[in-house]
Amino acid sequence: METLDNQSTQELKKIAKKQSPWAIARRKLFQNKLAMISLAFLVIVTILSFLAPWITPFDPTRVDIMNRNVPPGGDFMLGTDVAGRDIWTLLLYGGRTSLTIGFVCMFLVVSFGTIIGSISGYYGGWVDAVLMRFTDFVMNFPFLVFVIVLASIFREAGIWALIIVISVLGWTGAARVVRSKTMSEKENEYVMAAISIGGSPFKVIRKHLLPNVMTTIIVQATLLLAVMIVAETALSFLGFGVPSGTPSWGNMMQEARQPHVIRSMWWIWVPPAMAITLTILSINFIGEGIKDAFNPKSAR
Repeated sequence: METLDNQSTQELKKIAKKQSPWAIARRKLFQNKLAMISLAFLVIVTILSFLAPWITPFDPTRVDIMNRNVPPGGDFMLGTDVAGRDIWTLLLYGGRTSLTIGFVCMFLVVSFGTIIGSISGYYGGWVDAVLMRFTDFVMNFPFLVFVIVLASIFREAGIWALIIVISVLGWTGAARVVRSKTMSEKENEYVMAAISIGGSPFKVIRKHLLPNVMTTIIVQATLLLAVMIVAETALSFLGFGVPSGTPSWGNMMQEARQPHVIRSMWWIWVPPAMAITLTILSINFIGEGIKDAFNPKSAR
């Protein structure tokens, strides 16, 4: 019996050795219940938000004076706001706007940061010095103040002005993380062998460095998604983010900041506040789950 147990253990060890790091990380991520629940929640929220026109019959921009400040119940599942707009409808359309800004900004920030960081880390020398001084220059700008100024100037462009401004100013942290990881990876023998046989810098970065830096990029992208959603919410709450005519979670909070609304009309501000809080928490739990999955020292 003991011999059979030892054989089974050895077979499991052989199978584990044959698995790629990505397969091991995927298995560990699937075993993380909190990360999987958070991922399911984020997927559901995203699907509901982007299917809003087919889910709710109400127009998010239509003002209905006859149904102002209606509590939850009846035709209005979550009630109406001070303009008579359905809260459930605003929540779905607002989620579409906020998540679009979050996902697009995250993609642009990670892409630009990866390009700058990988080039800087691979070449080193004067290239690294120039790119990192440029990164420091951008990083020194007061992010919130500069975004408010630029978003106000290009306000007519709608949410795309906000996306571009946030992306242009938000890539510095990702670039530094990718640069650090690239500098450590390029000292490995497989990279030096690729260079010695005449591999071009673009090919070495694309085929050898980036696949091994990808785990860091994925974790960074997950955390940046939460940061971008918080940035949109904060800017819209201050009145410098998404234009007031466009539904977003930040605009919903901005329109519900009057004291009498906070005191006696909880249904106007609680749903967007809960949506923002739960979405940010789920993204952070997913990021922690991915980080744990790619950590070789993790026992999970």
